[in-house]
Amino acid sequence: MGKKQQGNLIMVVVILIFGLNIPINKYLFAEGLLTPVAMTALRMSFGALAFWFVSLFLPKEKVEKKDLLMLLAGGLCGMMFNQGLFAYGLGLTSPVDASIITTSSPLFAMIIAAIVLKEPITWMKAGGVFVGAAGAIFLVYSSHHGDIEQGTSMLGNMAIAGAQFFYAFYLVITRPLSEKYSSVTMMKWMFLFACMAALPFSYGEVFNAPLFRQTDITPFLLISFTLIGATFIAYLLIPFAQRRIRPTTISMYNNMQPLIASAVAIYMGMDKFTIEKLIAAIFILGGVYLVTKSKSRADMEVAIQNSSK
Repeated sequence: MGKKQQGNLIMVVVILIFGLNIPINKYLFAEGLLTPVAMTALRMSFGALAFWFVSLFLPKEKVEKKDLLMLLAGGLCGMMFNQGLFAYGLGLTSPVDASIITTSSPLFAMIIAAIVLKEPITWMKAGGVFVGAAGAIFLVYSSHHGDIEQGTSMLGNMAIAGAQFFYAFYLVITRPLSEKYSSVTMMKWMFLFACMAALPFSYGEVFNAPLFRQTDITPFLLISFTLIGATFIAYLLIPFAQRRIRPTTISMYNNMQPLIASAVAIYMGMDKFTIEKLIAAIFILGGVYLVTKSKSRADMEVAIQNSSK
């Protein structure tokens, strides 16, 4: 496998985990077992403890002071603000609206990468972003027959959009660090900073959460998936993808979350396969393909060098 293929495969695994995590979180919120603030605090705390524990068994890496500032920004944007706003928004709005708004992440990533990393916005890349978003929105809209789901909230939708912006910003600003440090080193510092920022305002909601005052095993299995899968494993894998593919490509995989949710629903007999879902899947996967194949800054620099010889 080439580097791009490896990066794309990693992101397929990551987005599968994230896609399954959305209904799990929505269930825990809807049942009143956890508040979004408590969920964010648990994820920050677990991530910090898990990555620091794993780092004890790996070679030590010295992090430069200037890079610690970037890891602080990455921890606040990619962990605290992203996860906190998403959890807060999901607690207010519908999963349908949340799935649609997540398609804004590639657009944010494309613009931020152009400003910060000087990545070119080509017609193929921009086209892929909009084609993928159109497919994801069409899938969600057709699956619900255009109905406005109860529970829609403007504040919740704005929080979801904010989460996508901070996730895209995190992907862009931490990409250079992913080439200098291991995933564990990056994550142990970012989760530590996020945990230190979140806990003073949220520890009370964790201790008072109804989740820990009930005996049903199912909620504990679900929160375990969120902590181990959607927090530790997913964030461990993201830097591996960052070294291989661009931030816009990584964020394009957000558009696959509605596709994953639909596939799970079909498998469980809660939905059925339709021609609309096939069309949407073609648009989503086609969008990812176009962004993957679009020329990066490095590709253009190589082309210019070759043409000048």
